[in-house]
Amino acid sequence: MTEDRLTPLQIQAFARHLRLEEKSEATMEKYLRDIRAFARWLDGREISKGLSAAWKAHLVERGYAPASINAKLSALNSLLEFLGLGGCRVKFLRVQRRLFRDAGRELTKAEYQRLLDTAHRLGQERLGLLVEAMGATGIRVSEVRYLTVEAARQGKAEISLKGKIRTILLPEKLCRKLLQYAQKQKTASGAIFRTKSGKELGRRQIWAEMKRLCGRAGVDPRKVFPHNLRHLFAMVFYRTSRDIVKLADLLGHSSIETTRIYLVTSGAEHQRTLDRLGLIS
Repeated sequence: MTEDRLTPLQIQAFARHLRLEEKSEATMEKYLRDIRAFARWLDGREISKGLSAAWKAHLVERGYAPASINAKLSALNSLLEFLGLGGCRVKFLRVQRRLFRDAGRELTKAEYQRLLDTAHRLGQERLGLLVEAMGATGIRVSEVRYLTVEAARQGKAEISLKGKIRTILLPEKLCRKLLQYAQKQKTASGAIFRTKSGKELGRRQIWAEMKRLCGRAGVDPRKVFPHNLRHLFAMVFYRTSRDIVKLADLLGHSSIETTRIYLVTSGAEHQRTLDRLGLIS
């Protein structure tokens, strides 16, 4: 494909390409959202190296975080390769590895427990169990569908995502809870977390229900989203085991550098560590 103007048909073809590449639904949705934003900004102009660089500058001027800009550029570069316009690719912003995590987004174990207690107090059994399952296993929201009756019986879930297959061991207590809930819902097989109509619970509904729970639990909504439960699992597991290699395996990371991102703590925690060193008389 050599047409230098970005058309809806090309975007549709790119979507089919992403599907053939076995990209996850979340990745596809993100890439296509960014590409459509680029198409609107392009406004019918021919794609060129200069305009690709100009869009990068536009994102910087709009005040997007460097990580967000790089994610958008990743989608753009993937599209350009697909269109045969690799010469129009742009370089990513150089981002220094974060030393500290924003304390305003760090979900604590106490806040996690408050979410669970509130969900159960409100009679929201499905939501409470879902938050607990994600917190206790570190699975992605897109992997919730692998929490099946069969997995709970076997004590492990076989997850196939992003071209990789990994096994997640499920705590015995969680398996008992999952099977009890499935029996109550008359779910004999397949995914345990479903809507009232029987469909598998989707990421948007999970996200929305978690946000509503925040207000009732008195937890800052900035801290409560599915992926933050994965961060909480990573932090608690590492503090207990001090084994980053095993943690990387559990999270499904091919690089330990990716796992290190999950272990970034707040500046306040670093400060407490420095204070405990006892190197000042």
